[in-house]
Amino acid sequence: MKTSGLGAGNGGRGYPTVSDNHPVPETPQARNITLAVTGASGSIYAAEFLRAAAQDDRIAKINLVVSENALRVLAEELHVSGRNDLVEKLLGTASPKIQHHAETDIGANIASGSYPTGAMIILPCSMGTLAAIANGLAANLIQRAADVCLKENRPLILCVRETPFNRIHLRNMQLASDAGATIFPAIPTLYNHPQTTEDMARNFVHRVLAHIGLPQAGAYQWQPD
Repeated sequence: MKTSGLGAGNGGRGYPTVSDNHPVPETPQARNITLAVTGASGSIYAAEFLRAAAQDDRIAKINLVVSENALRVLAEELHVSGRNDLVEKLLGTASPKIQHHAETDIGANIASGSYPTGAMIILPCSMGTLAAIANGLAANLIQRAADVCLKENRPLILCVRETPFNRIHLRNMQLASDAGATIFPAIPTLYNHPQTTEDMARNFVHRVLAHIGLPQAGAYQWQPD
């Protein structure tokens, strides 16, 4: 992992970088993040991410966007139906730090580069969403917020979910990566000996949070010795 100083490559925001394109705050000050959920399998990852982020005092606000297709997947995989009170259904309680936006609300705060967003995570990220981002489309709030992260050189984490990948998928991943996104496939680990699907999803979420500079207490770390 490469760390650089405070030069022009990080937009003058005083951030160190974990790579050429992905700055993270130098200090653990509370910040805003965006979580987008799209219509790919893997709703449990989104639920675990939301739970961990809601409990993290270093996160001031979570802007949540759930696509219409994601609502269908949530109903199928987690038996959570409907957009109303979605956060309460996923977490079991409301969270004052979570603001739920409609996918169609292109006037939301995260649609503007003037709104300070520390990172955007799309989890899971469908191939359709990847294609739109990779090719500069901004037809809904998820795509627009992702485009804002790229143009403002902010961390954009695409947790893609599909198998097998065809050449179009691979080409779009390359395009998105070249534009500054991190391709972070929703692949669970097995070396930590997970006992449940929740264990697998939680460990993946811990890795994503660590990647944006928010390592979680108690997260599994590989210790070969």
